[in-house]
Amino acid sequence: MLLVPIVGPIVLAVIAFLVRSAVLRSWLVVVNAVIHAAATAVIIVAPPGPMFGGWLAIAPLSRLLLGFISAQYLILSFYAPAYLAERAERPNRLFCAALIAIIGPMSAVMIAHHLGLMWVAIETATLCTAPLLYFHRTPRSIEATWKYLLIGSVGIALALFGSFFLAYAAAKGNVGTSLLFEDMVGHAKLLSKPWLHSAFVVLLVGYGTKIGLAPMHTWKPDAYGEAPGLVGALLAGGLTTCAFCALLRFVQILYAAGEGAVAQELLLVLGLVSMAVAAVFMIRQRDLKRMLAYSSVEHMGIIAFGVGIGGKTGTYGALLHLINNGFGKGVMFLTGGNIHRAYGSRLTDQVSGSIRLVPWSGALFLAGFFAITASPPSGLFLSELTIIKSAFDEDQYGAAAVFLLLLAVAFMGMASTVIKIVQGTPPANVTGPRREPVLTVAPAVAFLIIVIVLGVYIPGWLDDALVDAARFVENRP
Repeated sequence: MLLVPIVGPIVLAVIAFLVRSAVLRSWLVVVNAVIHAAATAVIIVAPPGPMFGGWLAIAPLSRLLLGFISAQYLILSFYAPAYLAERAERPNRLFCAALIAIIGPMSAVMIAHHLGLMWVAIETATLCTAPLLYFHRTPRSIEATWKYLLIGSVGIALALFGSFFLAYAAAKGNVGTSLLFEDMVGHAKLLSKPWLHSAFVVLLVGYGTKIGLAPMHTWKPDAYGEAPGLVGALLAGGLTTCAFCALLRFVQILYAAGEGAVAQELLLVLGLVSMAVAAVFMIRQRDLKRMLAYSSVEHMGIIAFGVGIGGKTGTYGALLHLINNGFGKGVMFLTGGNIHRAYGSRLTDQVSGSIRLVPWSGALFLAGFFAITASPPSGLFLSELTIIKSAFDEDQYGAAAVFLLLLAVAFMGMASTVIKIVQGTPPANVTGPRREPVLTVAPAVAFLIIVIVLGVYIPGWLDDALVDAARFVENRP
């Protein structure tokens, strides 16, 4: 059963590539998502035992995040047929195949318990993303694709070096050459501390590049700016989650070695730096998709800040924010993509009055803005409040003050752009209101409902999963 979420998408991707009908290919994305969600549900409810000598296994962190990426992918998949129908003039054979295949390596990242296998899975997911970014086939999209691949390759190469450093820390500690995470955690106290610290710094930079933490975020504005809204949501909610999952496994090793403070300090600083960079670039931002890219940098910073705070609820709040951000970004990217298509532009100079031209998308884009900026009753309000409370509990008053200040600056910067897009009168060269196919709106509505529900009620099973995952990361019983 552990192989179904990994191998199933690859098989369906091959089938989709061979299918002649463009419409059928687009619906195979939905079929793939339904099968993946069903297999994931079975794995979560009745976790199977390890496979291949422990290389594949289900742990508390992987149960939580595998369930999240499967749910997000399922909702996003229903947007694909309507979106591709609106872009019928563009060939979608490679796009559909890559969109189906990508959830396979993403699932492998969550399930892999071997350091090398996890690295290969992340690199495979990166390669699957390239055809998705190049869908528009414009000079800007090819530039964004190459920038994503080149910077991402540097990051993943650094992650590989960090993995070598970690293996050498094990060799110096005379604990064998096993690269299984369970063995690393079990022998963590024997690892060479200088090499362990060096490994984590290099791994943080490497996987931080994939996450999009500043200053390693430079690929994000271009990639998110040129990607279709569907792909942007998948990048912001799915692939960043995979990279964070990988990074948290190394945080767990540091906690097990009694060196958790090292990871906390680095993540705390990097989280605040990311929030500061994002806040500055969101002020007077004229491009709605680049604004969403910097919003993603901000929220990755918030998650890193929460893990850096640690304590009783810091990691819990960070994991909850990771989920809320993924669903919230689904609202913003899907509706932002609808607005972009309606106007043929992403710039605020040419986009205004969207609530009149595309009423559903304009209203949802505005609601998504309030949700993503943690306005109650958004789930992001609850997760950010949990992180702030943890900062106060840990006597991190200065860090909490900077955190709150940066949140306020980001809110004001983002608000100035969103209001220009939603309010006002549409330009004379566009007429409305325009027809909005149900499947271009319904997934955004579903994401928004989830974010609001998580702001007022966290189901018991989700709370238990978050608690177990936080304890797992912090190596607590």
